[in-house]
Amino acid sequence: MTEATLTCANHPAVATRLRCNRCGKPICSKCAVQTPVGYRCRDCVRGQQAAFETTRTMDYPAAAIVSAIGTALGAGLLGNLGLWGFLLAPVVGGGIAEVVRWAVGRRRSRYLGRWAIVGGALGLVPVVALPLLGMLPLLGAGADAGLLGGVLLAAGFPIIYGVLILSALYYRLRGIRL
Repeated sequence: MTEATLTCANHPAVATRLRCNRCGKPICSKCAVQTPVGYRCRDCVRGQQAAFETTRTMDYPAAAIVSAIGTALGAGLLGNLGLWGFLLAPVVGGGIAEVVRWAVGRRRSRYLGRWAIVGGALGLVPVVALPLLGMLPLLGAGADAGLLGGVLLAAGFPIIYGVLILSALYYRLRGIRL
């Protein structure tokens, strides 16, 4: 007995033998999404991911504000530790991620990490700008190269600390990926 030829539900011109293992809809290889339990259609994957979206509207600004304050404090304090700050910056980023999770009531979203990154980057601006503004009067027409290098170093370390903090913060908050 031969099996009837199936066509993809999204692409009627494409013949297939593959079905979604959740709803049974025929799908082609372009429409199939590989999950840990088998191939699924995009509709089933989208519906499954929606179950993980539990945040409320006010959670996004809260995450941005908490990460802005945490990143500013973290980068400012790590500046006093010198090179040890490079080792501690990812730990600080993970700590800020846990504070953000606590602030939003442990609710999840795929966009929460992005909001935290934007807030953290905005919190990093004063940490970088204040030392530069303080040294601006020293940079006159007769400024030597050593002073200019010091100014760049004063701005460079907080930027590097901030990048390390924000990368750890993002990867802790990015959530479940399928």
